[in-house]
Amino acid sequence: MKTVRIAGVPEHFNLPWHLCIENGEFDEVDIDLQWTDVPEGTGKMCQLLRDGETDMAVILTEGIVRDIAGGNDSSIVQVYVQSPLIWGIHVDAKSDYQQLSDLENKKVAISRMGSGSHLMAIVNAENQNWNTQNLQFEIVNTIDGAVEALSTGVADYFMWERFMTKPLVDKGIFRRIADCPTPWPCFVIAVRNEFLKNNKHVVEQILEIINNTTIEFKNIPSIDRTLASKYNQKQEDIQEWLKCTRWSQKKLDKPSFEKVQNQLFELNLIDKKLDYESVTK
Repeated sequence: MKTVRIAGVPEHFNLPWHLCIENGEFDEVDIDLQWTDVPEGTGKMCQLLRDGETDMAVILTEGIVRDIAGGNDSSIVQVYVQSPLIWGIHVDAKSDYQQLSDLENKKVAISRMGSGSHLMAIVNAENQNWNTQNLQFEIVNTIDGAVEALSTGVADYFMWERFMTKPLVDKGIFRRIADCPTPWPCFVIAVRNEFLKNNKHVVEQILEIINNTTIEFKNIPSIDRTLASKYNQKQEDIQEWLKCTRWSQKKLDKPSFEKVQNQLFELNLIDKKLDYESVTK
């Protein structure tokens, strides 16, 4: 058995991986795929890849492109989710903030520097023509940390995937005042280059198995009920999420890569541009 370590967020996007593991599909080809949930998100997964503590990661596109540009010796082998990630912009339900313009020059809670919540806060500020130099950040690590930061006034708003934060909105803890979709495919699969070089066939087998599952994922009987139960969601919210989510079985194309990289460069989040061929394998 070949042991392979993979990391991802504990969110509905990644249920296909858990189904494959539970069904023994990787075991059948002598792969012991060991999944690690990373609630802290992309910034933490970038660190795990850098430190050699995971071999693969299902990770936000903009986060891994930025980290590879910053020296992370990893490559993007495939797009995992083609559709945009819809970032909800949340405030404490009891706050006076009612519209997006109220948040200009206010402090944003982020999971960590280099995370999606950090990068998309800058993208959102740019979209609103705010001065991105005025952005202030409060590192909160997880959603629970964000709840505490917003309720105590340590931070003013928090951006996170809108469906995963919907239960907090329904409970009256957060109020969502706007959405900010990513202008590119949201999740890719990244692999450490050292691991990829020595285990190319193993990576190909893993991709083949997960791709066969994501192609059929929406057709699994009662998948909406399974997702709603596992991720503490309302069934109607999951059905809406399934309608707008498209998995991918293809490489990251050059126009999408350039779009991410150009945006990061314009926002001074990377200081050099990389060749498409050096990042995608």
